[in-house]
Amino acid sequence: MIRVGLTGGIAAGKSIAAARLRELGAYVIDHDRLARESVAPGSAGLSAIVQRFGPGVLAADGTLDRAALASIVFGDEAALTDLNAIVHPRVHDLAAAYEQAAAGDGNAGVIVHDIPLLIETGQAGDFDVLVVVHAPADQRITRLVENRGMSLPEARKRVASQVDDAVRLADADEVLDGTGQPDNLRAQVDALWEKLQKRHEA
Repeated sequence: MIRVGLTGGIAAGKSIAAARLRELGAYVIDHDRLARESVAPGSAGLSAIVQRFGPGVLAADGTLDRAALASIVFGDEAALTDLNAIVHPRVHDLAAAYEQAAAGDGNAGVIVHDIPLLIETGQAGDFDVLVVVHAPADQRITRLVENRGMSLPEARKRVASQVDDAVRLADADEVLDGTGQPDNLRAQVDALWEKLQKRHEA
């Protein structure tokens, strides 16, 4: 079994890479999905968030209002640190459980942990292969504005809240270029998959 950590700055193309790896046969553990699971209605995670940030972060149906929470934490380093301290340990435990289940069935030769904040959470050394999808910050800001409807100040805050590109790249074992079209990135993932398969079979 090969354990792969997959990361990249917001809007760099990581989701495209993760989807292609899943298509090729990798068992992909989506830490964003686990983050949502960890703060589902009735969870201890959601209770802790409400206690820290107040009832204004709840939507009318009792779910977490992610936009309201984002408006509080992005740009406020202390608030973001507090949020991460609530969510990340719970996500880590869930991810470990999913990996254990995948390894137990004997069919998962490559397990990919899709982690947006992999570097920021100190997990760079936790994987056999660390893959970074890279696109420059200016391009990612443009994508956030044009494709996700963010305002320019909000997009800049999102990018600034993540680790500097140079730090992320310095930790990478493999770098995928996310600056071009999706098909170009998928082709790079295909080449990476061949390398992973050879390593798994060795």
